[in-house]
Amino acid sequence: MSSEIADCVRRNLRRYFRDLDGQTPHALYDMLLKTMELPLLEVVMEQAEGKQTVAAEILGISRGTLRRMLQDHHLL
Repeated sequence: MSSEIADCVRRNLRRYFRDLDGQTPHALYDMLLKTMELPLLEVVMEQAEGKQTVAAEILGISRGTLRRMLQDHHLL
């Protein structure tokens, strides 16, 4: 399963670089993390049926960290 996710990321990054058409990307690491964080939180919270403790366990982070992330994305 994780190889499927990695393949998806690779395909999309290759498309991103192709679409840049020679322009130099900046701060790609932060951009990628910020871009994927919201959909990750949305899907995990859905899978956890809104239970933050369960979602935090799925993500492997503390409940407090999850709450901060949810607040940052206006999901609380």
